[in-house]
Amino acid sequence: MTRAEDLRSGKGHRDENFPVASRLIRPACRPLILAFYQFVRTADDIADHSSLTVPVKLAHLDALEASLTGERQDQPAGVALRAALAPRDLSPRHAQDLLTAFRRDVTTHRYRDWDELIDYCRYSAMPVGRFVLDVHGESRESWPANDALCAALQIINHLQDCAEDYRNLDRVYLPLDALAAAGTKVEALAEARASPELRACLTALARRTQGLLADSRLFPAQIADLRLALEVSVIRTYAERLASLLLARDPLCERVHLGKAAFAAYGMIGILRGLGRHLTRGNARRHKPQDA
Repeated sequence: MTRAEDLRSGKGHRDENFPVASRLIRPACRPLILAFYQFVRTADDIADHSSLTVPVKLAHLDALEASLTGERQDQPAGVALRAALAPRDLSPRHAQDLLTAFRRDVTTHRYRDWDELIDYCRYSAMPVGRFVLDVHGESRESWPANDALCAALQIINHLQDCAEDYRNLDRVYLPLDALAAAGTKVEALAEARASPELRACLTALARRTQGLLADSRLFPAQIADLRLALEVSVIRTYAERLASLLLARDPLCERVHLGKAAFAAYGMIGILRGLGRHLTRGNARRHKPQDA
């Protein structure tokens, strides 16, 4: 079998819409997070590969999982992640959950409603944040807020790339009932610009995504590690801005991404917000009444 690495698109962690193990993350944690990223990126590129058949894609994803669990040794991304997990006694479960999502990408191209989309995010997005939290030894009490943020990030990506996903992969992550409620169909994604009906659908989904971001508002304050809290605050700030852009721009014909200047500016805003939350949290703990 061809090695999974030979099917890579060339995309790296600096090409993603949101930061991956930025310099805010503690140096001791970055190699493990990047090993996780390389495994996930390899699987994602397999699922999106333009010339592989469904059975071949699934076989490659199975081989990656087998290399992660130690049943095979011929897929470097899986072997490397397994070796990185071992010293910390971390489970491969989060990576395996992501493989479930990539298998869905290969076999499932439509989602009936919001609940189905969120269930997809449960495997495609939430495990990423959960893994990073586990690497930092954070409490799992923060998982609900993490899950809301990660689902929001995933859906923002879906909305940004809705036309490209449909035209290139015949994948539609916009829930079919949302399209129908707006009076449109998936074929509208093939047009040069969004119809009023499609714009109404995209707007409604962007507003629901803003609700997920609201649910994650306290997430940075729940994180004990300051550097990770700042990273999460920056990511939330980027996401809030992108969700706002999706309300104002047509992703079929307009750019709905942050340029370098905006990326830097909103990153600084996120850091300042995170520092403010962390200081507020610390003051609250210092002034908490002690038990008699």
